[in-house]
Amino acid sequence: MSSAGGGALLVVGDVVTDVVARHRGPLAAGTDTAAVIGTLPGGAGANVACWAAHAGCADVRLLGRVGADAARWHERELVAAGVRPRLVIDGEAATGTVICLVDAGASAERTFLTDSGASLRLEPADWSDTLLEGVARLHLSGYLLFSERSRALAGVALAAARAHGVPVSLDPASAGFLVRLGVDRFLAFAEGIDVLLPSRDEACLLTGLSEPGDAAAELSRLVPLVVAKSGVDGALVARSGTVVARVPAVTADPVDTTGAGDAFTGAFLAALLAGAAPEEAAARGCGAGALAVRQVGGRPPRRETGGPPVSV
Repeated sequence: MSSAGGGALLVVGDVVTDVVARHRGPLAAGTDTAAVIGTLPGGAGANVACWAAHAGCADVRLLGRVGADAARWHERELVAAGVRPRLVIDGEAATGTVICLVDAGASAERTFLTDSGASLRLEPADWSDTLLEGVARLHLSGYLLFSERSRALAGVALAAARAHGVPVSLDPASAGFLVRLGVDRFLAFAEGIDVLLPSRDEACLLTGLSEPGDAAAELSRLVPLVVAKSGVDGALVARSGTVVARVPAVTADPVDTTGAGDAFTGAFLAALLAGAAPEEAAARGCGAGALAVRQVGGRPPRRETGGPPVSV
């Protein structure tokens, strides 16, 4: 299947509820810290799907797993964002929840407390090769690799995509969880993919190299195309052991950096599907990342209102 000029994007990954707490300055241990708190739809996989739809991809699909507690809400939010969700309802676990602690200072840096809940309970039985009908690209959230069940599902999806000639992209998702998984296990899985989209820190962790350009180049000896997201430093595009492009960031005054990498990935994949070269797609990704950090939460602005997703 050719990805140029059309076809659907299928994202397989996590759907979670984000509780975003924006505070200013350090947390006061053992007592109160004033914060502005909201509840928003999130999850790296779901965010990527929504940003791809926002960037113009006409057919974006998402396979994820949620608890019965929030299934209708998440489905409604995804549909409103232009995504066609296939949400498996878990009979035992609640929807995953992430507490996002966002320092409202100049960097708007965030720290996550993650209860994966149902999101990492996806399993091979949740997969069907019919999900690939009309699909030109498959994207796997790296969070899938952090539990045995969802890692098995990711392996089944990857094998099916390769059998059907569908290129596969992967976002490592979390440097902290990568340490727990083990670099070697991650890289063994990554040998079967076509595009790797690590953050700067993830690229350095995966290679043991301290310079992001060197790390991206090294990873591109394993994966045909590596696009390393570097925040305010833009992005690096690497192939065959060489950095072939350095794409500048788009200037933005950050409010919340949650989901900026997901925004990049979604817009990047939408551009590839539209036939853009990787360098142009990375520039689109940088633009989406700049838009993401200007608002609270990890999803794009609502189509009908132009505002951020509503709280519940």
